[in-house]
Amino acid sequence: MKAAVFKGPGKPLVIESLDDPVPGEGELVLRVGRCGICGTDLHMTDGHAASFPAESVLGHEFSGEVVAIGAGVERYKLGDTVAGLAVAGCGRCVNCIAGDPMWCEKGLIPAMGGFGQYTRVNALAAIKLPATLSLEDGALIEPLAVGLHGVTLAAFGPGARVLILGSGSIGLAAAFWARRFGATDVLVASRTARSQDHAMSMGASCFEQFGEEFPQRVSAALGGAPDVVIECIGIPGMLGMAVEIVRPRGTVVLLGNCMLPDSLVPSLILFKQVRLQGSMVYSRREFEITAEALEAGAVEPRSMITDTVPLAALPAAFEALRHPTYQCKTLVEPWAAL
Repeated sequence: MKAAVFKGPGKPLVIESLDDPVPGEGELVLRVGRCGICGTDLHMTDGHAASFPAESVLGHEFSGEVVAIGAGVERYKLGDTVAGLAVAGCGRCVNCIAGDPMWCEKGLIPAMGGFGQYTRVNALAAIKLPATLSLEDGALIEPLAVGLHGVTLAAFGPGARVLILGSGSIGLAAAFWARRFGATDVLVASRTARSQDHAMSMGASCFEQFGEEFPQRVSAALGGAPDVVIECIGIPGMLGMAVEIVRPRGTVVLLGNCMLPDSLVPSLILFKQVRLQGSMVYSRREFEITAEALEAGAVEPRSMITDTVPLAALPAAFEALRHPTYQCKTLVEPWAAL
C-alpha cells in the first residue's frame, strides 16, 4: 500500500510503499476512504513540543470500508463502512470493554494510519456508520465527538452564555453542540475573520476577533460575562484569557492541546472560584451520538470541509496548513489519482 510517512520534526511527510496491514485478534483492517488533517497532527510534527515517533503513519480522523476481520470480532462484516476512534486501547480491560479506550489500563494507545490506503483498528474502538452517511461524514465524526465531549463536561443549562476561543474544526464542533445543548448565545472568537462564515453556519450567534477591549466586546455581545469559556486554540496565553473573561463561578473547559509551558495567576481562579475542566477526547458512545446526529439530518458540519486532496498531494497540503489559510477541514482521499 501507499502511505504518507512522518520522518521526524520539521521534515515533510514522504509517500512510501508499505506492507498491507493484517488484522490481529479483535481487529479490523479498513480500506481508508477519507481522513481529516487535524491540528494535533501539525503541532506534533513541527518540533516545538512532543512529537510522534519517526516512521509513523499519521491520521486519526478516518473512515473506511472493512476489508479484513481478525479472530473474535463480532458485529462487523466485510464491506461495512466504519469510523475509528483516535485511541485503540487494549480491548480487554474494563475501561475498553465499557467503551472508554482512552482510559485503557495499559495507558493511552493511539490509533492512527489514516494517511495510508489501509489501516488497522481495534473493533471495540470503532463504530459502524449508518447507511445514509458518506465517507466524508465518517471522517468528520472524530472532531465533532471531541467537541461533544467538551460541551458535555461544561455541564451548562439552557440559556447559558458560551464563549469559544478558536474557530478551527474543534471550536466549530463546540459551537455546534453548544447550541444543541441549549446555549442561548454562543460567541466564537478568532485571531482573524476568515472563519466567521463557518462559525455562523455551525451555530454561533456572534463572532469577534481578538484585539483591543476584547473582554468588553465579548460581554456586550453576550449580554454579560460568559458562563462558560471553551478554549480550543491550545497556545500559551489562552488559558489565562479564558479565566480572565469567564464570569465569577463560571467554567473553563480546555479543548485546545497546548503542549508548551504556560502561566496564569492562580489567585484569579481562587477569587472568582472558577471551575477548570480538562476534556480528553470522547467515549465510544459519544462517537455513536455524533453519527446519530448526522444521520438525523444535521448537515451543518459538512460545511467545514473545504478541500479534499489525493495522497500524493498530502505532503504539500500538510505543510501549507502550517501557515494562515482559508481552509477549515482538509480531507485526504488515499485512493484518488493526483
